[in-house]
Amino acid sequence: MKSMKRTILFAVCAELVFAGVLTGCGRDSSSSGNETKVAFVYIGPVGDYGYTYAQDQGRKYLQSHLKNVKTTFVENIPETADCERTFEQLVQKGNKIIFGTSYGYMDYMADVAKRYPNVVFMHGSGYKTSKNMGTYFDRDYQARYLTGMAAGKYTKTNVLGFIAPFGTPEVVRNIDAFTLGAQSVNPNVKVNVVWTNSWDDPPTEKTAANSLIDARADVLATHVDSPSFAQAAQSKKVLAIGHNADMQKYAPKSVLVSDLSNWGPYFVNVVKSVQDHTWKSSQYWGGIKDNNVIDISSFNSKLVDKDFQNVVMQKRQDIIDGKFDPFQGPVYDQSNKLKVQQGQNLTDAQLLSIDWFVKGVQGTIPKS
Repeated sequence: MKSMKRTILFAVCAELVFAGVLTGCGRDSSSSGNETKVAFVYIGPVGDYGYTYAQDQGRKYLQSHLKNVKTTFVENIPETADCERTFEQLVQKGNKIIFGTSYGYMDYMADVAKRYPNVVFMHGSGYKTSKNMGTYFDRDYQARYLTGMAAGKYTKTNVLGFIAPFGTPEVVRNIDAFTLGAQSVNPNVKVNVVWTNSWDDPPTEKTAANSLIDARADVLATHVDSPSFAQAAQSKKVLAIGHNADMQKYAPKSVLVSDLSNWGPYFVNVVKSVQDHTWKSSQYWGGIKDNNVIDISSFNSKLVDKDFQNVVMQKRQDIIDGKFDPFQGPVYDQSNKLKVQQGQNLTDAQLLSIDWFVKGVQGTIPKS
């Protein structure tokens, strides 16, 4: 997401970013010998312990596993013309592969890619491709279904809360999968959604968490990037589901389990393919079975009993083996209309453009 992902309003000009951020982040951008220079452009800070953190962990993995690679990153780049200038400057600095990790970068990256056919551009969560631009993302809805099972198991009020940024297909798909997972173990569950209009705004996320708790939600989940919601949950003695990283250390008395992104092996494969001239533009969408590019963390053993952990892990294995799909019919929407027939699954095209909530979600999808 991040298909899909990511509009934060940061008043950052590209010149200041490169003067104050690029020179101080990652590795030196000078090139020598046969080194491949790879750059990453992030929507938020690498310390958000959420989406950007997970992407940057992948960058670090790449740097440590390929000796002939030098990586740089630029953080806090909004989904405006600033990102286009950033892509341009990264090309001028000699980068041969550029990862733009947020959904709103898509059109800007596509325009820059047209101007630099000898540079490979990789866009996270989008859908536009060209000869030298591909897309990548994970099937995070698989992990969402599994974490939703834990939320459905341990709610006492049958009200779950979900903090969401924008109404993109990625976000909608994950709210739906989380709800379906919860309902698989507790058919009485309802999921209340609060929108923050930002991917990373900890104060707003905390306010949203408190409003959901006030509305009787006793397990909180999120699609935003900081652990502030989990800390708010712990302060109010309710439970939480972590997102993009294991958030137990931030709220050890509340976080049941987290979904995880593991981008390192994929980034290595992309760079190797560029180096050996086998790279081709494609739309990568990896799942749990694909080097665990998406997965779930260890369970909080103090909160989740072992027998139920085994139930969730069996469902995880069923997903890997192709025996189960989170959007396996029958699936109904909010109006109780049958959207997926018994014995059928949503297609990838339908998942990538989904714009409806499943039955049990309380809320409306804002226009992007």
